[in-house]
Amino acid sequence: MKRVAITGMGIVSPVGIGNDVFWDSISHGRSGVAPITHFDASEYSTQFAACVDGFDASAVADKKELRRMSRFQQFALVAADEAIKDAALEITDENAERVGVIVGSGIGGLHVMEEQTKILLERGPSRISPFLVPMMITDLAAGQISIKYGAKGINYAPVSACSTANHSIGEAAEAIRRGSADVVIAGGFDAGVTPLGVAGFCAARALSTRNDDPLAASRPFDSDRDGFVIGEGGAILILEDWDMAVARGARIRGEVLGYGASADAYHITAPAPDGSGAIRAMRGAIAQAGMEPGDVDYVNAHGTSTPVGDVAETRAIKQVFGEDAPPVSSTKSMTGHLLGGAGAIEAVACLFAMENNLLPPTINLTNPDPECDLDYVPNVARTADVTVCMSNSFGFGGHNATLILGRA
Repeated sequence: MKRVAITGMGIVSPVGIGNDVFWDSISHGRSGVAPITHFDASEYSTQFAACVDGFDASAVADKKELRRMSRFQQFALVAADEAIKDAALEITDENAERVGVIVGSGIGGLHVMEEQTKILLERGPSRISPFLVPMMITDLAAGQISIKYGAKGINYAPVSACSTANHSIGEAAEAIRRGSADVVIAGGFDAGVTPLGVAGFCAARALSTRNDDPLAASRPFDSDRDGFVIGEGGAILILEDWDMAVARGARIRGEVLGYGASADAYHITAPAPDGSGAIRAMRGAIAQAGMEPGDVDYVNAHGTSTPVGDVAETRAIKQVFGEDAPPVSSTKSMTGHLLGGAGAIEAVACLFAMENNLLPPTINLTNPDPECDLDYVPNVARTADVTVCMSNSFGFGGHNATLILGRA
């Protein structure tokens, strides 16, 4: 089986734009959660989120181009620019057809749909933007990256709610292994902090309502958790055929060792209580990597801070690893939940953890839930020898995707 190298990464997140700023924040336990300023949330049951502050895409596209892109697409271009530079990747006429893009989104350009719906109702169909559809649909992050950089290979966008980015990265690795591409630009993005997006999750009673203390709202595995914190952003990884990456002298930042995917076949929003779908995804990823559970040094959990989800994932991890489960942490305690972008920034967190031999913490874990009884690296980062990481993503609809990543 072909080896798949990771040679570049780029990130847009609530705790920092750019790789180094992101890692500095999560390694020091800094939260990106704050009151919502995108719109007036005073009538909402949840009035805070993890937003990307100070975002500016003008370095990668001109004003005319940016007016034709929704926010999640702009995130994708900025992160792709950083990742391509990080990889020192040159896309030329000679290799363009072997460079693919697999970048997904959970909900796409939701804010554009909201704005244009208002125009339709107030001003009529003749005033709708001709760019409504390409700004709204989820595949246009992949499309915009392909157009910008001339990548002419395999190109599509997985959509599997909160598992989207892990599916994107996993399927990118599969494309390289089967010979469909030599390089794949992979990742996921969302920009769901909008009036309708937040209202929908509020109506589903999925979000934390800790309005008096937003910084402490995302608290995975804690007894006082009351829902997840919605966030925005995402990340790009550059995946390459290992031998080709070595031949061109690329700096290899890590390796995709295994990928597992499954379905709960249980409920539209709740995970299977016994964690059975998550168990199959984790075991599938370990098996593809040719490893045993004991070879995994760290698990970056899905860990959303929901009462049901954290317990189900804990049960699943214990079933897979038995009494010797490795340290587990949820970086969502700091970044919030980026929906379709979550798995991508968590993959970046794993790569940095291996580069620095440092486990990022689960912050706000002050009153552990008795049913969540693993080592969650509470509140402070920890030095450890980390050579193999597992990253979990589980989405509404019962979609499960697990990655096994290795140190270069």
